[in-house]
Amino acid sequence: MEAILIYLALLAVAFFLLIVRPQRRQLAARRALIDSLVVGDEIITAGGIYGTIRRIEERTIDLEVTDGVVLRLAREAVSARRARLDEDGDGPGGRRGDDEGDGPDEVPGSGPR
Repeated sequence: MEAILIYLALLAVAFFLLIVRPQRRQLAARRALIDSLVVGDEIITAGGIYGTIRRIEERTIDLEVTDGVVLRLAREAVSARRARLDEDGDGPGGRRGDDEGDGPDEVPGSGPR
């Protein structure tokens, strides 16, 4: 009987360490992202819409997706903040994209047979 209690206790500790703690960390990071949004941030929504924040209210944001097109979204719809681009349009890595060549990307399994 004692062994069963020890196994159950170990299972509970493992569950907490492997599931609950990472989920809490992820939730805290998401809350920090939503709380740190400012006007002018470029974001991506949960639906995959890219845009620039034009106004922030308590529960909503106004997102400009193109010149003159502004959407009102819930703040919780923000999925990520986009990395700022340099003046020349290059990303943080110094060049646009991460592909090596100038040709089309290779699709696995599409080579000669």
